Amino acid sequence: MSQSMLDSVWVLLAAFLVFFMHAGFALVESGFSRKKNAVMVLMKNVGVVAISSVVFFAVGYGVMFGTGSSFVGMNYFMPDGAWGNVGTLPLYVFLFFQLVFAATACTIVSGAIAERARLTTFFIFTALATALIYPVVGHWVWGGGWLSEMGFMDFAGSTVVHAVGGGMALAGAIAVGPRLGRYLPDGKSTPMPAHNFPLATLGVFVLWLGWFGFNGGSTVSAEDPGAIAGIVLVTNLAASVGFLAALLWVRGRTGMLDLSMGLNGALAGLVGITAGCDVISPGWSMVVGGIAGVLCVEGVLLLDRLKIDDPVGAITVHGICGIFGTLAIGLFGNEVGLFVGGGLEQLKVQAIGTFAGTAFAFAIGSVLWFGLKAVVPGGIRVSESHELEGLDRAECGVSAYGEELAGGANVADSIPPQAAPVGVSTATAS
Repeated sequence: MSQSMLDSVWVLLAAFLVFFMHAGFALVESGFSRKKNAVMVLMKNVGVVAISSVVFFAVGYGVMFGTGSSFVGMNYFMPDGAWGNVGTLPLYVFLFFQLVFAATACTIVSGAIAERARLTTFFIFTALATALIYPVVGHWVWGGGWLSEMGFMDFAGSTVVHAVGGGMALAGAIAVGPRLGRYLPDGKSTPMPAHNFPLATLGVFVLWLGWFGFNGGSTVSAEDPGAIAGIVLVTNLAASVGFLAALLWVRGRTGMLDLSMGLNGALAGLVGITAGCDVISPGWSMVVGGIAGVLCVEGVLLLDRLKIDDPVGAITVHGICGIFGTLAIGLFGNEVGLFVGGGLEQLKVQAIGTFAGTAFAFAIGSVLWFGLKAVVPGGIRVSESHELEGLDRAECGVSAYGEELAGGANVADSIPPQAAPVGVSTATAS
């Protein structure tokens, strides 16, 4: 089997795993949201994949990997597979792998604005972000742009994907505003807990699995199985310690074993190791995961004090921990990290790159969000009555769990016991 064939099979398998991560995002975001908005959250997650796939193929790939300047690509729009290979990979293999990354960056935003943002404006934002925000930063780092020329390192996207997604999510959360009743006039916050922890937990496991393709596939080659194995190992270690660190830290802060914090801690560890998974050793990866887990808890508490409402913790997990993960290369990366004898030079480059990428995403994201708020009829937020009723019933006309719209009772629960078929227990009919 040729090297091109081996590389293509591995990269496509990794891309399939990254695509499957969207199932994880859908489960996490719907589980962490309230029951009355679960269907709308799922609608956004599916829509992001569809829209970003089309827009990245038509425009985003050219902006990200086209030639033109060190700031933005200006050609290779709607790429043709006949143009040849990218390294050992057929063009469409490389394109599909990059496409699923673009969709991941944009789906981060949906969780931060869940339960109150309008579907139409979110879809418009997704299209614009896939064309104008994500691929521009991607060009800086992976498309031969100015950050790559500086020696900036971001192997699988702690900044390009996660911090950029976090910056766009922060802009959206500020523009849309908090959910009704989340913050009281006296400044206190009202808990709005997750409605389905089994779904959220399953979603985290799906994301955890997908991350092995996210990080491991970023080799874009199967030539060195040892390197792929090392990347997968440090990815798993960082997630594991992130979960444990967040759980222990929140226990110390609140006295409670908060599963939502633990789950986000695992994701924080994954985000934290993404940039340096190719240059950070297993021992240091556990340090990265532990710090990311603590940052996750403190970041969620900080945003709550700032009255920035993020139902799923996306801004902290992806934004704050994405920035930290990028800086971690300058702290713990083999041969370049401060704590392994590399000095401060790489840390300076990492700081410039991650703050530039995050600031760009937040700034352009803010322009887009507030611009949509000003020009789109109806704005970017649903009506108060729809928000109070729940977006599933008010805007989708359905309930996530099969409840009747009029009475709110489950259809199976409304059947009298004597009407149940012989041999069917009414206790499990729902």
